Amino acid sequence: MEFRRIERFPPYVFSIVNDLKMRARRAGEDIVDLGMGNPDIPTPEAVVEKLKEAADNPRNHRYSASRGIPKLRGAICDLYERGWGVELDPESEAVAVIGAKEGLSHLAWVLCEPGDSVLVPEPTYPIHTYAMILSGATLTSVPLALESDFFADLVRAYERSEPKPRAVLCSFPHNP
Repeated sequence: MEFRRIERFPPYVFSIVNDLKMRARRAGEDIVDLGMGNPDIPTPEAVVEKLKEAADNPRNHRYSASRGIPKLRGAICDLYERGWGVELDPESEAVAVIGAKEGLSHLAWVLCEPGDSVLVPEPTYPIHTYAMILSGATLTSVPLALESDFFADLVRAYERSEPKPRAVLCSFPHNP
């Protein structure tokens, strides 16, 4: 049995970094880990108490609304407007997902067909690459560097692409 899509995956960057860290530590190097951003401090007690309170409430013992609770979607839109001046409609432009990996994968499956082309900044969050590969799309990387004009590079990449890209995957704020 063959699994062609998985063969298209590049090595997972965090696995590479973890291997390098492990080798360096074994060699006696003192490593400051600025990797995946996993929490290394306890959750604030007030947050833990609110979670316990929510877990005890029978109203929460069911699935959430499929697009997310309306109040949450509204808060997401408010955050984008306050933080970045971006106006979004909570009914049509905001959805709550379990996390970026799940959300971007589902988005790619909906938007892309096998063989579609997608422009993706490089470097990028690994799921930007993996979600597109899972959808069957072909990636074109667009370098993201301080010394270049990313939008001019993006336009050039679009103009040079054949077939024309189905999508451009950019996140705001950008990750990493």
